[in-house]
Amino acid sequence: MTIRDNLQTIGGRIRAAEQRYGREPGSVRLLAVSKKHPAAAIREALASGQTLFGESYAQELVEKANELAGSNIEWHFIGPIQSNKTHLIAETARWVHSVDRLKIAQRLSAQKPADAPDLNLCLQVNISGESSKSGVQPEALAELAEQVAELPGLRLRGLMAIPAPEDDFALQRAVFAQVRTLQEVLIARGFALDTLSMGMTDDMEAAIAEGATLVRIGTAIFGSRQ
Repeated sequence: MTIRDNLQTIGGRIRAAEQRYGREPGSVRLLAVSKKHPAAAIREALASGQTLFGESYAQELVEKANELAGSNIEWHFIGPIQSNKTHLIAETARWVHSVDRLKIAQRLSAQKPADAPDLNLCLQVNISGESSKSGVQPEALAELAEQVAELPGLRLRGLMAIPAPEDDFALQRAVFAQVRTLQEVLIARGFALDTLSMGMTDDMEAAIAEGATLVRIGTAIFGSRQ
């Protein structure tokens, strides 16, 4: 199977899930997770019409963005963020999914180039309570959202979550429903949020059923990482 074939397969799954769960056609976008895959693989995906790509390491993001300069890629940063790498992310990415503390948001705000558009942000929620996972605790989410929304040069768009792996579809949906509810609470408080970044290869249908607008798919597109 080629990358083009894989993209068509994933695209078919997304469209089928939209239809099955009453979502607006085209309301779910595919983010191709290209971390640890070469620029040649990204070029192949680009040639098949994929334009959203996600990276988890700041240096790798910058290297690929430089190598693929001039293409119409929309870069998304989706990995844990180190304070000393925020300038690389702010200068390169159009979206950052993994903001989980005020200090990181402040640094992104200060380091975004003045002439660049606002940086789109999602707050990462630690929805499964895993100590090994990044993310703000749900009870601290509203305060963080209020602080981040005040920062210049940033546009708070929504939430991101990486739940603990779960095989049971109903349980997958239940966790994603918790994320959706957290977003609805923020919207009720006046935040203009339109993005739920949740769902990967094994649970994307459950995420779409519960309102995902961005699904993050890597291995099912590019194969095993190098």
